[in-house]
Order: sequence, then C-alpha cells, then structure tokens
Amino acid sequence: MDITSYNSIMSFTWTSHRFVGGALALDIANSVILRHLPEKRVDRLADLQNLAALPSAASALSAEGPLFGPLQQPRPEEVGELIALREAIDLYFRTRLRERDEPRLLADLLERIALALRRKPQEGDLIASTARSALMLVSGASAERMKICGHCGWLFLDRSKNRSRTWCDMTVCGNRQKASRHYAARRNREREENQ
Repeated sequence: MDITSYNSIMSFTWTSHRFVGGALALDIANSVILRHLPEKRVDRLADLQNLAALPSAASALSAEGPLFGPLQQPRPEEVGELIALREAIDLYFRTRLRERDEPRLLADLLERIALALRRKPQEGDLIASTARSALMLVSGASAERMKICGHCGWLFLDRSKNRSRTWCDMTVCGNRQKASRHYAARRNREREENQ
C-alpha cells in the first residue's frame, strides 16, 4: 500500500496530542507520523484538508501558539517551502540529538529560516512563525531540553524539573509503552509457569 492510499483511509483530526513538541517548529516537524518506518510513514501535510486545518489548530494547541497569534494557511505555491523548512528542522535537530552538531545541517536550516523570513511574510504567516520558532530553538537554551520520544520518534522539549521524560506524551506514548511492557512481562510469566 502506498503512502497516498494509506493517508486516505485513515481518519485524522488535529488534537492536543499532535502538538506535544513544546515548540511550533517541533510540532510542524512531527507532522510526519512514523518517520522512522518508511513503509508506514504518513505525511499529515500531504492531505489538503489536514493542511487547511493546521493553522487554526496550531494557534490554539501549540505551546507557542499565543506567541505567534492566529496563524494563516499557506498559499498552494508556498506548501513546498513549508515542507522544506519542516524537513530541515527535523534533520538538524534529530542529527544533533543522535550524533553531534553538524555545521552543514545547521547552515541548511538557517538558510531555510532566512528564506522564510525574507519573503516579507504577513502577520500570522505559518511558515515565518515556524521559522522563528526554529530560530529560537537553535539560539536558545531550550534546545538542551530536546529529546526524541522513545515510542513514536517525535521530537519534544522535556520541560520536567529533572529532565526525565522519555515520551512525548504520557497519555499516549507512555501508556502504550507501559502496556507493551506489562503484556510482555505477563507473557514471560505464563511461559515460565507452563514449562
């Protein structure tokens, strides 16, 4: 099954879980579901209905929504720019977290940010707001709190006091991970009892 048909059979709504990144730039990067599993990967921005609903949902649900005010839908000719910015954000921060700081990827991200901000964006411009959010992450201390969810692979800011979060969202990924561990332990006990 290709990604297009997979996208079309899944119902989708922008909920608070979709905005657990802690920064608009991370929420946009996380609009690719199961990025690490190419055969199941779903791009939420590839669907025009999802894209049309994104700005109002981001304004209301993103941790940085109030900072940027009501966001507007990008024009059709700008969607490629939003996706290119999203991919630069994801690649830079994911690489930085897994390996080391990669100057070439930082340069690519800063170039995308500059392009988004140079085009004289209108107030509420989703692309420019995402670029500003990414710039704040690159230049601020909050990037030190960034992590990759141990369950779904999303990027998120760990704002807990002791920086001990391992999941983007306890109610979704945390519960799934705990349930998986519980069932695995139960299966192991049952196997041991049956031997």
